[in-house]
Amino acid sequence: MDKMIIVGIAACIIVIILIFIILKISKSKKRNKYKKILADLEYEKNQIASSPVGPELAKVESYLKNEKLEVMYNDWQERLEDIKDTRIPKITDMLIEAEYSISQTDYKSAMYKIAKLEMEIYKLRTKTEFLLDEIKELTTSEERSRAMITKLKSKYRELYEKFIDTKTEFGDIAPSVELQFENISRRFEDFENIMDKNQYEEVGTIVSAVEEMLKHMEVIVEEMPAVVLLAEGILPKKIEEIKTIYEKMTEQGYPLDYLNIEFNIEEANNKIKDILDRAKVLDLEDSVFDLKVLTEYFESIFTDFEKEKIIKAEYEEADKTLKNKLQKTNRLVEDIFEQLDDLKRMYDLKEEDITSLEEVRKELQELNNDYETLKKHTSNQTFPYSKLTEEIEILVIKLAEIEEKLDKSINVIGSMHDDEVRARQQLDEVNVLLKDAKSQIRNYNLPVIPNSYYIELREASEAIKEIVKELEKKPLTIETLNTRVDTARDLALKLFGKTKEMVKTAMFAEMAIVYGNRFRSTEIELDKNLNYSEVLFNKGEYKKSLELTINSLNKVEPGIYEKLLDFYSEEDK
Repeated sequence: MDKMIIVGIAACIIVIILIFIILKISKSKKRNKYKKILADLEYEKNQIASSPVGPELAKVESYLKNEKLEVMYNDWQERLEDIKDTRIPKITDMLIEAEYSISQTDYKSAMYKIAKLEMEIYKLRTKTEFLLDEIKELTTSEERSRAMITKLKSKYRELYEKFIDTKTEFGDIAPSVELQFENISRRFEDFENIMDKNQYEEVGTIVSAVEEMLKHMEVIVEEMPAVVLLAEGILPKKIEEIKTIYEKMTEQGYPLDYLNIEFNIEEANNKIKDILDRAKVLDLEDSVFDLKVLTEYFESIFTDFEKEKIIKAEYEEADKTLKNKLQKTNRLVEDIFEQLDDLKRMYDLKEEDITSLEEVRKELQELNNDYETLKKHTSNQTFPYSKLTEEIEILVIKLAEIEEKLDKSINVIGSMHDDEVRARQQLDEVNVLLKDAKSQIRNYNLPVIPNSYYIELREASEAIKEIVKELEKKPLTIETLNTRVDTARDLALKLFGKTKEMVKTAMFAEMAIVYGNRFRSTEIELDKNLNYSEVLFNKGEYKKSLELTINSLNKVEPGIYEKLLDFYSEEDK
């Protein structure tokens, strides 16, 4: 039991010792960490303190030849003294205070002081760097400015040589350009004078001015020849050429007012004058753009002129075609209305047909009026040919629509006339059919003609008379006439076909009886049938007679039926 107590006490002592060691190590690490931060901050302070501000400021002493520079030097000296005598000692004191807090293990206070230290060092570093940059701006200005001036002089020589090589292309603007080069040259001299007097604070202004002037001259040397060429050479020639063409085309009757040529030429000349005036003072703002716009405009005018010439030719061709068609249509409509009363007497014209003709005449008159208006606009040169062409195309379409309506009306009248002519022709044809039918009957001299045949003959004759009556009527009713013709033709064709069939059947029946007479003496049954066939034939029943005779003969002479049929078919053909 005593041993266990001893072991427990030993374990507790070991744990306490370990905790103490861990705490000791932790505090040691924290203290070392803060000391490291302080060491870094002290290093930064020393870096600021050893900044080359002093040596650079010492260089300025050799430039002190004017009051303005002395004022700047005194200001820089005061700021440097503030850094060395006030700011840096203050930071040193703050480092000592922070180090003391760490030694007292007052880490919370140490962290606060370190934060303030970092802020102060940052402010001091910024002030020091800014001061150094200001001083170096002066101490290095000579070297830097001379390097820039050397480059600018090289650029100046390059531009001047290019100007001299192309001087003739600058025209009247050349003296102004040359004068500007002289101004730049004087600026270089001003630079040397300032450098001699150590007036470095004005060097930047001179260098910037020279740089801007050379940039401007680069634009001038590059663009001025094109501006002069366009404003003094190309555009005036184009304008003169356009004026000549415009006057000539106007004399030839081209309506060109819509192009506003005279006004636009005046405006263009004013614009060119303004561009040249500004060019003399080397102001090229928007000049190249404006001249290109003018050039494109006058190029488009040439295109418009050519377009008008082409459209005029198209208009004149369309006008010629329309005029001829309109004259023909006018004459045709006049002729129709001159004959309209006769047509009304001749044919039973419908009210809608007459109304359609009236509408055609009215629309044609409106078209004639529109055409006259168009011709007035053409002679007055009121509208361009492009507009006139559009208008004449509308008139051409209207005329085509009128012609289509007129054709329909004429077709109605023509169809009536054609129907009348066709009716007279078919009347003759029907009479011929009837005559042929009668002739066949007379030529064969049939013993008996059936009553039904006479009825059909009378019907066909009466139908022909109805055609004649209808043709004698004034005005003609074409629909009724066509009905009469169709009826008569059908009856005549039916009668003609029946006549032909009846005559052929009678002929074939008679031929069959004659052929069977050779067998009468030997064939009693045949003789009896032939006697009955003759009775049927004399009664006018020719088909029955033929059938009885052929059937009887076929018994005596097999195959006679086919022989007679073949003969009958040949006769029929």
